[in-house]
Formats: sequence, C-alpha cells, structure tokens
Amino acid sequence: VQLQASGGGLVQAGGSLRLSCAASGRKFSGYAMGWFRQAPGKEEREFVAVIAGSGVTQYADSVKGRFTISREDNKKTLHLQMNNLRPEGTAVYYCALDASSSSASSRRDYYDYWGQGTLVTVSS
Repeated sequence: VQLQASGGGLVQAGGSLRLSCAASGRKFSGYAMGWFRQAPGKEEREFVAVIAGSGVTQYADSVKGRFTISREDNKKTLHLQMNNLRPEGTAVYYCALDASSSSASSRRDYYDYWGQGTLVTVSS
C-alpha cells in the first residue's frame, strides 16, 4: 500500500487548508483512515482525526469544530478540511490506514500504513 499526502503549505492564522491523501495498491473502502501530526521538536505524532469504514468520525479535542475528515472510497482518497487554523497547528501531517479494522481508533499503533507527510505552517 502506498499513501500520498498533499495539500500542505503556508497559511496565516485563521486561514484554511485542505489536505488530501491518495491510496494505491489495495482495497481502500471499509478500513479506518486517520490523520496524525508531528509538531516541530516533538518526538511523537499526535492524533488529529479518524474516519471509520462506516463513515463515523472522531476528532482530537483541539481540532473539534474546525477540522473535518472525509473520504471518497471510489477515488481511494482521504481529505482533511482545516479551518480557522492556529499557529499551534504547525506540523507535518500524516495520513494512515488501519488494514486490520473498519473501526475508528486514535491509537497510532493500530495503523499499518503511513503516508510521507505534508507540512502545514501556520503563521501568527
């Protein structure tokens, strides 16, 4: 499986970006897909959002009401619409696929495949 994330860039605080993640190489529909991010200087990737195979979504408290995760199974594409971005949102954003389950999980170790990351920089 290959996951290709795109859509990152530089945006001012309060602005918006839409990230996409294109999957190839295996069945996409029915599996949970998530977004995680790693801020500069931090060792761990933190959970941002996940969408289950059923379409049920889950968000980190820090992004609730501002970010929206969605998927287009026919195109094998995952999206993350990010509105009202804040400087603390500066990070490399990674998409991930859980090849073992359709249920949503915020645990990094549940995900089997990861994209290469796309950098989002939010200026104040």
